[in-house]
Amino acid sequence: MEAQELHRGRLIDHLQLVVADLAASRRFYGAVADALGVPIGGEDETYFWIDELFVSSADSEAALGKLTGRHHLAFQAADPAMVRAFHAAAIAAGGTDNGAPGERPYHPGYYAAFVLDPDGNNIEAVYHGEAARSAASVKITF
Repeated sequence: MEAQELHRGRLIDHLQLVVADLAASRRFYGAVADALGVPIGGEDETYFWIDELFVSSADSEAALGKLTGRHHLAFQAADPAMVRAFHAAAIAAGGTDNGAPGERPYHPGYYAAFVLDPDGNNIEAVYHGEAARSAASVKITF
């Protein structure tokens, strides 16, 4: 058996959104993932994923026929230019502006943009300013 390797974030192991129109969500999240430099994986007719975010249709096995409600999800961006690219790509792919790129008062250096996805989820890209990370991701090998 070949070893598999996953890279995971700092706090959330994974999040699933169950959406009404998987194709519209694939276009939206595909554009967002491209802008953020994150690959999409696991695509089939009922789901796909981006890092820790799993997006599925209501008829996927995990969804049990139910759509999720409105969520707020923030992706990490490497710099303000990536936040601006996220916002432009998300709008071009069918998202609705929910806060143009700019500094926010949450803490010094917090630069973010917000877009509603096709299901009304509030999706954010945030750059936290100049800071040192202990690691780019948690590496899991099994």
